[in-house]
Amino acid sequence: MEEDAIKQIGHRLKGLRDIYDVTPDEMAKICETSTEHYLKIENGEADPSVYRMSRIAKHFGIDLNVLLFDEEPRMDTYSLVRKNQGLCAARNKNYMYQSLASGFKGRKVDPFLVKVNPLEEGKNYNKNSHGGQEFDIVIDGTLELTLEDKVLTLTAGDSIYFDATRQHCMRAVGDEPVTFLCVII
Repeated sequence: MEEDAIKQIGHRLKGLRDIYDVTPDEMAKICETSTEHYLKIENGEADPSVYRMSRIAKHFGIDLNVLLFDEEPRMDTYSLVRKNQGLCAARNKNYMYQSLASGFKGRKVDPFLVKVNPLEEGKNYNKNSHGGQEFDIVIDGTLELTLEDKVLTLTAGDSIYFDATRQHCMRAVGDEPVTFLCVII
């Protein structure tokens, strides 16, 4: 995410922690990370990850939009998102998430259009995990999904459904970004 957006999310997390009188240790457990890393997220010094924000949102019964975008969903019949108009959250310069249902309150799933840029030479993505399940379908480009120790390559039209509690990471293969639909359940 852009540096300012990361700091804003950290500020909202601190406020949430204050409201619920939760310690950094407790928040770290919810996020399934170390207290040190959680505090870096809260201070705007580390990538908050959509997955960790989703865990926090579910734990406190709030909408993910509140943490990511400081916006409360209002629609309960439908939420229309026009092409390139969904609220965006960039984890870093390599990952961009566009929410495809941010306006719908009480969502049962969180669908995102995700764009992953090719990894810079000598860099690695970190594996992460989150509660629930995940469905991904590649729209454009080639996606390498590492699921625990298994490396899978998906191209346009390929899809995967998996247990998201398993360690996983995604990267674009080649010189072009990959775009895929990600549904977190």
